[in-house]
Amino acid sequence: MAEELEELLTVREVARRLRVDDTTVRRWIKSGALEAITLPHRGKRQAYRIKKSTLDALMRGTAPSS
Repeated sequence: MAEELEELLTVREVARRLRVDDTTVRRWIKSGALEAITLPHRGKRQAYRIKKSTLDALMRGTAPSS
């Protein structure tokens, strides 16, 4: 497996980079507007990670290529 390791960002990191609230990022994930990896649930909120390439594609205005 020569798969490249990709940087994963938290909801808070994505929110800060896009200058929006964490709740907005979570809403985008739940609606399917932003692709995210769901982590095992521990605590009050579901944990997600967003690939940096997905965020970069969103900022460029292009669809991510999976």
